Amino acid sequence: MSAKKQITKEAILQAAYEIVRSEGMDSLNMRTLAEKCKCSTQPIYLSFSGADEIKKEIISMGIAAFNKFIEQEIASGKYPEYKAIGMGYIRFAKEEKQMFKTLLMHEGVRELWGDDSFDKSIFVIMKNYGLYKEESYKLHTEMWLFVHGIATMYATEFLDWDWDTVSNMVTDVFRGLTNGGKGENK
Repeated sequence: MSAKKQITKEAILQAAYEIVRSEGMDSLNMRTLAEKCKCSTQPIYLSFSGADEIKKEIISMGIAAFNKFIEQEIASGKYPEYKAIGMGYIRFAKEEKQMFKTLLMHEGVRELWGDDSFDKSIFVIMKNYGLYKEESYKLHTEMWLFVHGIATMYATEFLDWDWDTVSNMVTDVFRGLTNGGKGENK
């Protein structure tokens, strides 16, 4: 009779996710994961081919969590749809600092994202503001740079502005970009 597997693949993944969520991707290795699971490394290697496979799974789980933040912000109805995307992005960085850094500030992760998130945002702009794809792409790129900057400052604890200030700043930048800088020389 073969030995019964004591720890499931899902439990190992959940433990790995918690390590990354609290300490960052650089803290995840087989030894720390085994300690978190209260087992040897053997069950981990029986369930996964190695650390790279686990890290890809963690990235997928993190992207799903990120998307849930965005969906919740949109569903709350507190902001217009496009602004809700940006506010959800910033809120994710504020509340999930290590996962934000892993997903959006860690080398080698960008290619795992694909273009879905960016494309969805462009579609929202096209739908809600009547802009063509090229205009929507430019607007979203400029807004994303601003929103990502604020999010990065939250994730790195460089700042901790109150939420109303952040909301007002996002609105101001959006208005500035969509008004085309009226009254200023281009």
